[in-house]
Amino acid sequence: DEDEQGLPFVGRSGKKLTEIIEKGMGLNREKDTYICNIVKCRPPGNRDPEPDEVSACNPFLIEQLQAIKPKVIVALGKSASSTLLGRTVPIVKERGTWHEYAGIKLMLTFHPSYLIRFYTLENRKAVHEDMKKVLKELGR
Repeated sequence: DEDEQGLPFVGRSGKKLTEIIEKGMGLNREKDTYICNIVKCRPPGNRDPEPDEVSACNPFLIEQLQAIKPKVIVALGKSASSTLLGRTVPIVKERGTWHEYAGIKLMLTFHPSYLIRFYTLENRKAVHEDMKKVLKELGR
């Protein structure tokens, strides 16, 4: 879906992300958020990106962030969190915690696909709590 449309988060994970943003946070996905991927094309088999793929795409990510100047970055899942922090992140243990990337507040949380695959009330509540922290940081 993403490669065909050239947009991030347009499949099942995208629908879940839109639900989190619009129903959970009360924001408009199109107007209030900017969504991008760590790598700009999906790795084969939907696997996590390799370090050389991340390195190749990193200048584009930095340019996007410099252009957008976000107040907050929400890293969705282990791969994005690990890439932005430069270390392996145990997302189950570290979700809901604040960090910093390039001087920007960074919240770690579960990837929408994780919520689809491992749907529990506990995981849903965890992401809800994470997004409440983000809204508070944004002054909403």
